[in-house]
Amino acid sequence: MTSGLFTLIGGIGLFLLGMRLMTDGLTASAGGGLRMILAGATRNRLRALGSGLLITTGVQSSSAVIFATIGFVNAGLLSLGQAIGIVYGANLGTTLTSWLVALAGFNLNLRTLALPAIGLGAVAWAISRASRWGALGQAVAGFGLFFLGIDVLRDAFDGLGGMFAVQGQDAGTVAGIAAFVLSGIAITLLTQSSSATLAITLTAAAGGLLPLQAAAAMIIGANVGTTSIAVFAAIGATAPARRVAAAHVLFNVVTAVIAIALLPALLWLAGAIAGLVSDDPHVALSLAVFHTLTKLLGVGIMWPLTPWTVAMLEQRFRSAE
Repeated sequence: MTSGLFTLIGGIGLFLLGMRLMTDGLTASAGGGLRMILAGATRNRLRALGSGLLITTGVQSSSAVIFATIGFVNAGLLSLGQAIGIVYGANLGTTLTSWLVALAGFNLNLRTLALPAIGLGAVAWAISRASRWGALGQAVAGFGLFFLGIDVLRDAFDGLGGMFAVQGQDAGTVAGIAAFVLSGIAITLLTQSSSATLAITLTAAAGGLLPLQAAAAMIIGANVGTTSIAVFAAIGATAPARRVAAAHVLFNVVTAVIAIALLPALLWLAGAIAGLVSDDPHVALSLAVFHTLTKLLGVGIMWPLTPWTVAMLEQRFRSAE
């Protein structure tokens, strides 16, 4: 059991390191692209949503997009309405991690994909560290570590087997669902990465260690836990920046409450869609669909409420002047 725990910790570490290298490399290789796209998302809220979705999908970090958005609002370059559109898009873009884990993590030999990527990326990074090619090499190496971490996590959960079987909590009860939501929040706070929580949850569910409903509750918790990063970013910032952080928290909390209320229906719909996507749908694919559905549901609910949200936040957070 000790070796299995060490393997699990190592897999989480590889995943987190890969995500960090990939995000930093892609952001650096883009140069001023991130700033230009965010600054250009000023025409309407729909374009802002598309920009947030596009950038988060590209750099694989909703936190980086939220940080940048808070910075732009803090500098007066974006209005709150535009920033909220970017927040919606960033939350929707973060679902790509679930799809990567579900589609690649259980259908490919990840080591044959990961090791060459790590080697080639690391060589490019070492040769031309200060150039855009070096940054791309860093991203490729991070991509390889990302998949290697998933592979190690998968092996770790297969080896641990029933040692981590959930005991004392029934995912079919309100108390059990609340416990799993809190677990998702706690893991995200510890790792400061909702992507890590998603990878752990999907691989554990695929290995039979988590029931489907329990894993879905942990995904909801991960979405709530990731808002802590925006809260930290807003500490000491201007009132407009605090409004953006509050909008991020509000979006995820409202989405979480509604997703919990509709959990059985959403899981049924996710299973039906997964059956259309694949002839042999597995639990990880159903969870990836569920994650996407919850984010789409959140956008659908919050979108018409955005004018009210803007007015409420501007009333709640005011500058000293």
